[in-house]
Amino acid sequence: QVQLVESGGGLVQAGGSLRLSCAASGRTFSSYGMTWFRQAPGKEREFVAGLKWRYGSTYYADSVKGRFTISKDNAKNTVYLQMNSLKPEDTAVYYCAEDLSWRYYSGVGPPPSADFGSWGQGTQVTVSS
Repeated sequence: QVQLVESGGGLVQAGGSLRLSCAASGRTFSSYGMTWFRQAPGKEREFVAGLKWRYGSTYYADSVKGRFTISKDNAKNTVYLQMNSLKPEDTAVYYCAEDLSWRYYSGVGPPPSADFGSWGQGTQVTVSS
């Protein structure tokens, strides 16, 4: 079973940067990649960024495109989310999830349960104005 642990969240001023990490342990050979989601208080969980290492592709929500970058370090078995030019609207708990599908999910709301495996516990990102 894959275990995921997010880290790197914190408090930052608008315009600042943070780098989130998602460290994976266990077997990942059956996965297609990793996806970042976020959920703000009173809001539905939304897609942020995805990386499909089986296809070598990355994709982003329109709201973060050009500001966020998803990447991976195979040696450390870790996926990163570099967040630049942060806005107060980015404030949320950020989660990483194991991607089990060839499909590209980029919607708002509950993601298809069959397409995602293990989830991390989340890391809080707070952007002040």
